[in-house]
Order: sequence, then C-alpha cells, then structure tokens
Amino acid sequence: MSSADEPLTVYAVGPRTVLGFGSQEIVSQLNVSVYRDHLLKLIEEHSVDTVAFDLTGVVVIPSGLLGLLASLRERDVTVELYNPSDDVSEVLAVTRLDELLHVRQGDPLEASGSEDKDKDKDKDKDKDKDKDKDKDRFDNFDDDG
Repeated sequence: MSSADEPLTVYAVGPRTVLGFGSQEIVSQLNVSVYRDHLLKLIEEHSVDTVAFDLTGVVVIPSGLLGLLASLRERDVTVELYNPSDDVSEVLAVTRLDELLHVRQGDPLEASGSEDKDKDKDKDKDKDKDKDKDKDRFDNFDDDG
C-alpha cells in the first residue's frame, strides 16, 4: 500500500490535464484535502477545462474524493475517469456519478488529442449557430422598424 501523504501523479498539464494516483490500490481519505488543493491550483494556473484521471490499479476510492470530482463541474471542468476497477465502476453506477463524470477505458494520454479536436469542432458549430440566431434577430428587427 502507499503512504498517507502520496501526492497525485501528474502525467500531462494544460487545458486537458491528466492525473493519476500512482497505481495506489486504496486512495486515502486523508489525502482528499491535499488532492483538492493541488487540483485547484493546477486548474487555475493552467486554465484547465478537462481533468482526466487514470484510475488504473485503484480498487477503493473514498467518498470525499468522489464528491471533489463531482464538485469540479461547478468550476466548468469536465472530469474523465479512465480504467476504473469493477468495484469503483459499481460505486460510480450506484451513486449515479457515472452520469455526471465521463467514464472511459484506455490510455488517457492517447485520448487527449482527438477529443480536444472534437470539442473544438463542437464549439465552432455552437458559435456558428449563435451567429445565425443573432443574424436572424437583427434581420427581424430591421423588418419591424
């Protein structure tokens, strides 16, 4: 097992930051406040909009950490959980956190490029839709005036 003061492992930093727990089997409840401070600092310093956690090897995750991950949505941060164990997946399903957090299998480092491109495409489509709506509103205003 790991020590109670084991930090998060940072694999990649940027708008999409990839983190892990160093293959700890049991993530300590004692570390949740340390993780929160570290995570919030990373989010602020690097304008993070997605945090991907590699849960490979983790079999027990404390409820406080699950609450922390869910609370990141209030900061407009997307949370991705990669490779959860069967036990962790069951907890996510029972708590329905699997509906709030993106649960995936695979290498979170490999996924970063293609998903960011897809997000950019979606953002561009949304911007185009907003421009069309604004144009329609302006055109309708001219017709009334």
